[in-house]
Amino acid sequence: MGSAWADIVLIAPEVGLPLLFIEADNCTEDAAKIAAKFDKYMRHFHRKAKDTDGQDKPMWRTRWSALDPQWGDATHPPVLLVFHQVGKRPALNQMEKVAALTREHWQGQGADSFHLYEGKMPIVATTLELLREHGPAGPAFWRFGREDRQNLFDAIGNPRRDAALARRAEEGRRRLVQEAAEREAQSPVCGECGQKFTDDRWKASIAVDWGRGDSHPHLCDDCKTRALEAERQAEQAERERQEQEHQEEETAQASRAGGWLGRWRS
Repeated sequence: MGSAWADIVLIAPEVGLPLLFIEADNCTEDAAKIAAKFDKYMRHFHRKAKDTDGQDKPMWRTRWSALDPQWGDATHPPVLLVFHQVGKRPALNQMEKVAALTREHWQGQGADSFHLYEGKMPIVATTLELLREHGPAGPAFWRFGREDRQNLFDAIGNPRRDAALARRAEEGRRRLVQEAAEREAQSPVCGECGQKFTDDRWKASIAVDWGRGDSHPHLCDDCKTRALEAERQAEQAERERQEQEHQEEETAQASRAGGWLGRWRS
């Protein structure tokens, strides 16, 4: 069924390395035999088991903890293959042969200027000599499928994708800033106080509801509120004036009627 028995399992989340399987080779094994180990790794990564919460999870996650995201966009943990030039098989030739034999496990899909590794396993190779010369922070690691050597963290990650996503985010931010500036330039100003309309006020000023438009499309919210209040007060004053006139007219009519009746009685 496949089982992953790495020579070394490295867990160092404090330095950004949640989980790394390490395979060591003295350049004595046949490349096909080394490649077969990665077939077992992939079968093991696909195996499911019930965790303590009763949920089915990848079996390796029930044994080793690794937070998401951890290896760029790769689905499975990375495996580091370290060659020590003791045997007669040249280390670089071994790397190339193993890479060719394991392509189905690591090859990504092209997307713009980077690759996506959904469902894949990062396989990285190096030599003991390169490790001694550069260390993990130097260009000692070759990620299968890439041209140049990288440091360990870039090799197991996806820095081109990260950079592309960062560029897109920055472009999106700049586009929003530009659109906001364009809206600001096009936004009308209040005919009373000269303040720019807010986006909501602008939309409301041009909205049409059942054939009726905004009552004061040339005013901002504050000035419109004051204008409506002034109109309400003016209407109230007019009603009171009309009521007063009506009462005075009724009083005058009553007075005239009383005078005529008095003259008739006399």
